Amino acid sequence: MKSKRITLLLMSILLIVILAGCSKGNSTVKKEEFDSSVYENNDYLITANELKNLLGSEELVLLDCNKPDIYQKQHIPGAISIGLHAFSDKTGKPGDEGWGTLIKKEDLKSRLESLGIDNNKTVVFYSDVFKGPGADGRAVWQLKQAGLDNVKLLVGGLSYWKEVGYDTTNEVSNPIPNSDVVLKDYDESYGATKEYIYENLGKQVVIDVRTEAEYKGSQKVGEPRGGHIKGAKHMLWTDILNEDGTPKSPDEIKTIMADMGVTPEDDFSVY
Repeated sequence: MKSKRITLLLMSILLIVILAGCSKGNSTVKKEEFDSSVYENNDYLITANELKNLLGSEELVLLDCNKPDIYQKQHIPGAISIGLHAFSDKTGKPGDEGWGTLIKKEDLKSRLESLGIDNNKTVVFYSDVFKGPGADGRAVWQLKQAGLDNVKLLVGGLSYWKEVGYDTTNEVSNPIPNSDVVLKDYDESYGATKEYIYENLGKQVVIDVRTEAEYKGSQKVGEPRGGHIKGAKHMLWTDILNEDGTPKSPDEIKTIMADMGVTPEDDFSVY
């Protein structure tokens, strides 16, 4: 299967990358027994039940990627708040050259160590997939690029965690810094630059996963420029999720992607 490229405006549509090449059939799950094994690339995923069993372990670093106000109201016990742009370059303002792109390897190393992350601990990212989506998927994607194999995305995020009745808290947790994490240079095959997208216009499918209003030009959420990439198809990122925030079955996702003109063998880009 060819690599699935993602622009640097990545949202939780990372799940498409994880799941679009699935081949094991439909999944029928009970609330606390979500079966991630039906997804071909399930090493990225951790279920609510699996995470619950890890809570309190010194081998777990749990990171909340919601906006701070959401974190303050409720979060998973032991979670550390890192917000939306913890590993992004925020020099200047949105729309400026380089804003929102990946921070340099040495800066990423420092930030990870400040959060207590090393190459052995299990690192779990989550957000409320319906209120503050995007940063958890992007974080997993970015750290995978940097060579970390111990990072996970919580299936269904905070939404599903609450759906199954697991506890939340408003008690703040602080990181215990760590002195050593080993990173590789970013693997560029995981992403797509604007130059790559431009060079491949008309040659591969590009999918815009923002709201329909944003796709049609709305700038209400802060876009410096309205509209969408020429030729991009629109698919709302939540289209691949169930109402409880969990991903749809492999067959359902493949059907949705087929409607976009994408098969598991195709190279495509999302933003």
